[in-house]
Amino acid sequence: MKKSILATSALLILAIGSCRESAEPVDLRAECSETLRQLVDRLVEVQVTDPANPDYGALTCPRCNVYHTRAAEAVYPFAVTYQQTGDPGYLQAAVLLGNWLIRQQQPGGEWKETPEEWTGTTTDQLLMMALTFPIIKDSLSIAERQTWERSIRAAADYLVRMMSPGFASINYCATTTASLVMTHRYFPDQRYVEKARDLAAQVLSKMDAAGFIHAEGGRIYGNKYGADVGYEIDMSLWGLALYALEVGDQEVLETVRHSLAEHLYFVYPNGAIDGSWGIRSNKWTTYGSATADGCQILFSLFAHEDPRCRTAAMKNLEYLRTMIKNGLIGYGPHYGQLFDGPPCIYPTFARSKNLAMAVAMGDQGPGPLALLPTEESGWFRHFPTVDVVLVRSENLLTTITAYRYKDLKRTYNSKYMHRPAGGSISNLWVEDHGFLQISSQTEYHRWEPMHFPELDSTHCLTPRIEFTDENGYFTNLYEYDGRLTVTPEQVGIIALVSTSGELTDRNLLPGGVAYTWEHTISDHAVDKRVELRYHGARPTVRIVEPIVEQPGMEFHEVNDRTVDIRGTERTFRFEVFEGNVTLTLGEDEERFYSIYPSIKAFPIVLEVPLQEKESKIKIHYRLSMQ
Repeated sequence: MKKSILATSALLILAIGSCRESAEPVDLRAECSETLRQLVDRLVEVQVTDPANPDYGALTCPRCNVYHTRAAEAVYPFAVTYQQTGDPGYLQAAVLLGNWLIRQQQPGGEWKETPEEWTGTTTDQLLMMALTFPIIKDSLSIAERQTWERSIRAAADYLVRMMSPGFASINYCATTTASLVMTHRYFPDQRYVEKARDLAAQVLSKMDAAGFIHAEGGRIYGNKYGADVGYEIDMSLWGLALYALEVGDQEVLETVRHSLAEHLYFVYPNGAIDGSWGIRSNKWTTYGSATADGCQILFSLFAHEDPRCRTAAMKNLEYLRTMIKNGLIGYGPHYGQLFDGPPCIYPTFARSKNLAMAVAMGDQGPGPLALLPTEESGWFRHFPTVDVVLVRSENLLTTITAYRYKDLKRTYNSKYMHRPAGGSISNLWVEDHGFLQISSQTEYHRWEPMHFPELDSTHCLTPRIEFTDENGYFTNLYEYDGRLTVTPEQVGIIALVSTSGELTDRNLLPGGVAYTWEHTISDHAVDKRVELRYHGARPTVRIVEPIVEQPGMEFHEVNDRTVDIRGTERTFRFEVFEGNVTLTLGEDEERFYSIYPSIKAFPIVLEVPLQEKESKIKIHYRLSMQ
């Protein structure tokens, strides 16, 4: 049955989810253990085992050739794998890695995120050390045991002094709620609980009615704004949940449940986490964020209440497995095709940390699966607090974003301001095919030199409207004040999503051409209608429609208005019905790729010629399944 999904309470959503169960139970703990072992075995291989080496016990990054202090978070995955297998090799690896990390600790108790100076990641390292200690303490000498305790307490004391929304992005505050109460479990200190409770309240104060946490971006008058669903799933929500379960904070726990019910809509049927539109999407890999921990711990904590959470954890795990090569996790589906050599070990140790927590603290037995919201068809859902729309038809699932967040102080110098916006499709998935369209940074920059490699000039993968004239480059992707509306289902149509605005430059200045971009989603097609209104400039406008270049895909120009796209399982047609446009295939094709997510695309461009007299132009085209 087709339906418009309206706002529903978290408890009702959980109850509905529990009704659609699979006949065969799934042992999520065993599945997480299997992948954890694979990742841990690869990380053990890069550990420094020479006692004469001053970095004895550290993990070497095969890509960066440095010792990331955060890589020592693998201490807990090593310890949990030792618990699971009884193999003393993992115990030794955990002890050596923890001892190395302690030697890197600064006098104030913090750790730098080498090779950078940031110390907020102390919360991640503390949590792993605190959880590891009770597993290995009987294997430590008395001196080592005392050293570990001093180190853990020093890190916790540092966080009590320093951690706040004024110091760090909100996900660090959320993680610290868990870090401190877990430290308190083994090293009781009421200050840790009080600080955790205070931080949890501050995180909740940043959460809107739909459960999105707005404090990941730039700072204005000391306060951060901007939401990112990927970081919320991979970091913030599980941190809050662990805190709430440990201390019995029912208000926080119920708030997390409500937020989680909304966030389940952003788990795609293939297990991808839709972080395409958030302000941290510059590190989105499709399975999550490259430097965030992952979703299995979050979903496993609630799988006994809602089997859809078990489904989400399992599907994402299966999807993640497709990104693993030689035990290391890449940055997206096409990483091996696009880049030589191994990836940085960040995604590998971060995901192993998440899997270890899921094994030790999450779903502890076989249980049923239930359909995800995105596995059911015939609905749309508008999230008005972030102006994002999801539409699910029989064969298609799409995300359309007009998220309005702006970093007004830094504008184009901000890493949060080159994300998709302005009514573009940021994700388009097709049943039995995969991603057909996807998004990436509007401009690629090395926002964090450690994580963003030097790349040759690349083109954005996000579908967009654009022009360049003597004043510079203008596009709907920099329109952060676009007006988005959703029209409910009609006969044969799930939803019509329309966004109106101005083609704008990266300074947020309009260039004299207004637009309306409509997306009409049906069971087998997306119809796209563009209306251009020339009210000050008359440039040549381009509509760029990159298509994810799945392996084996072929593009054939049927005529000057039609392109056939043949995949291994599905065939598509790109067809222009209205408008004076020139259709071009493959222009600068070699530059249509991205590191985050690691994906290659093939461009189809509609060029709207210079208008000397007309003030309004309409273009209608369709991307359909055949």
